Amino acid sequence: MTDFIKQAQEYQTQLMDQFKGSIPQVKFNKNGYEIRTQVLEIAKDSLWQDYYAKWGQFETSVKKEHDEVVTRVEMPTVPGVDQVLETAQKFYNFVNNGK
Repeated sequence: MTDFIKQAQEYQTQLMDQFKGSIPQVKFNKNGYEIRTQVLEIAKDSLWQDYYAKWGQFETSVKKEHDEVVTRVEMPTVPGVDQVLETAQKFYNFVNNGK
């Protein structure tokens, strides 16, 4: 072997040894807690995306006519825990029943 190939192989070995401990383990099956946590996160993210979309709509609808501020859209409500749980239940039902 040439000197260049030996150096490249040594470098590759050193690099692999350096990252050996930090390579994440691949888990193909999630337990029930991980699945529930992920569904809750999806529900929360979905509700907050809706909230921000409604907030953007509210901000663009506020206009000043003469000396009065005129709004045509209702101020969005901040999603709470109950809404997140209801949305998560809808996701659970969809996954379990396909509806």
